[in-house]
Amino acid sequence: MFAIEGNSFMIDGKPIRLLSGAMHYFRIVPGYWRDRLLKLKACGLNTVETYVAWNVHEPREGEFRFDGMADVAAFIEAAGDLGLHVIVRPSPYICAEWEFGGLPAWLLADSGMQLRCSDPAFLKKVDAYYDELIPRLKPLLRTNGGPIIAVQIENEYGSYGNDAQYLKHLEQALRKRGIDVPLFTSDGPTDALLQGGSVPGVLATANFGSQPVSSFAKLQDYQPEGPLMCMEYWNGWFDHWGKPHHTRDAEEAAKVLDEMLAAGASVNFYMFHGGTNFGFYNGANCQERDLYEPTATSYDYDAPLDETGQPTAKYAAVREVIGRYAELGPLELPPAAPRHGYGKVELSEEAELFRQLDALSFPIRSATPLTMEKAGQAYGFILYSTTVSGPRPAERLTIQDVRDRALVFVDGVYQGVIERAQTQQTLMLEIPAGGARLDILVENMGRINYGPYLRDCKGITEGVRLGFQFLFDWTIRPLPLEDLSKLNFTSGSAETQQQEQRPRFYRGTFQVDACADTFLNMAGWTKGVAFLNGFNLGRYWSKGPQQTLYVPAPLLREGSNEIILFELHAALQEASVTLTGAPILDSGKSGKSANQ
Repeated sequence: MFAIEGNSFMIDGKPIRLLSGAMHYFRIVPGYWRDRLLKLKACGLNTVETYVAWNVHEPREGEFRFDGMADVAAFIEAAGDLGLHVIVRPSPYICAEWEFGGLPAWLLADSGMQLRCSDPAFLKKVDAYYDELIPRLKPLLRTNGGPIIAVQIENEYGSYGNDAQYLKHLEQALRKRGIDVPLFTSDGPTDALLQGGSVPGVLATANFGSQPVSSFAKLQDYQPEGPLMCMEYWNGWFDHWGKPHHTRDAEEAAKVLDEMLAAGASVNFYMFHGGTNFGFYNGANCQERDLYEPTATSYDYDAPLDETGQPTAKYAAVREVIGRYAELGPLELPPAAPRHGYGKVELSEEAELFRQLDALSFPIRSATPLTMEKAGQAYGFILYSTTVSGPRPAERLTIQDVRDRALVFVDGVYQGVIERAQTQQTLMLEIPAGGARLDILVENMGRINYGPYLRDCKGITEGVRLGFQFLFDWTIRPLPLEDLSKLNFTSGSAETQQQEQRPRFYRGTFQVDACADTFLNMAGWTKGVAFLNGFNLGRYWSKGPQQTLYVPAPLLREGSNEIILFELHAALQEASVTLTGAPILDSGKSGKSANQ
């Protein structure tokens, strides 16, 4: 049994210090779960921690997924088979720099629903989800012979609200569905956060990246008795597009760990292995209204295991510190996954977006623009089209409001970009006699995952104005890009593509004799999404900091492999990409300390 007695964690009547590391099954291809878990254990850790992302498991209301990268039970079982304990931090909300903090986008279709509180409409959705999730976790509890030793109630709730009734509902929802291992909360070590996020009678833990002595002291102000645990030790940090790549000195991170262990505390590394924000699942930050910062595709986090699962200098420094407090045998690591640069791939076929709309979407007629959520869409792109009467002299086009980045076309001719920014952005448009077709292609670049602006509907949230006049009568096409199999590709002309500057899909194939990890170098391309054998590798953007996209070997197949790019802007003179043997996560920008 796992229990909390006095100031100690106990397993089968004996004290245990939890040495844990976070890794998320939904950020790692299943073929590499065991490899990453073995490396975690080899570092001297006895526990693995994972969030559970609601939006991964219920992508559409009432439709549940627990297979492939969503097979949370298989991940937990794999950890247990290796002798690791497991800490589970289930939804509803996880933050995690994950799209919408793990909440499913369809919640936003109900304009009246309040999030992360005791609103009965929200609790009803949570309960329906828990009815599917919790029975899958119950057999894996320590009390039932499984590896799960503890479960979180909500995540850093004090950073969002203070609804004690909501937290009590979640506690009871877990208990009545059979979760009988210890529960806990985790919050930053300040008065307001601990007051808002703690639950009476439930273990409180703290999240921080430095100053463990004062952080634990604040935790003890509110919890004089109980084991000390840093549930999130931020030993690295994540990247935003257009910002510097974050790193943290390995020795400095190890020194803070040493201070925690010297204090007798338990610790969970956030992250021990970050992985990748595949697909459209990256989140975004927005601490001040319209100061919007989308998270990059790589979630390397400068963690002890890098994005590809390779041990770093931080791994060695952490293991050395753990060895001062626990008996470690010789370092035994599984063989490193091979890496290979497959070279240049010609993307000789193209499909222009506006000619492929019927293959990708269906039209919706509406007097006003609908948000993605109102149109029944979660991720990707959405196209708004209308006809504007003319002639009209140059007037200012205003999108009220864009979420998050819009490409504007008049009669198929590219006019420019309007994107989410602190100051409103507009474009000057002139409409010829006889009128013109106006197309606005909007990209959802990731819903906000933390802070006060979680209600982050995507697309056009109010309306479109030309001058003072709102434009009505829209045709809307959701473009989630979930299935590209119906695209009609033809041989392309790079010169014509550059002149037209319309969004296009590019396709090419390459041969593989032996599958190995590789990296898709996006140098020379501007902004878009990459697909490998139908799998969405994630977004690329020339503003960096990352320049390569990670391609794990299990996504490849021996023989022919297909790459498709959806490029939003001008094509290269030569439409090609290169598969290299090494990542580039910092395209020439200076690094920055991650000692948050």
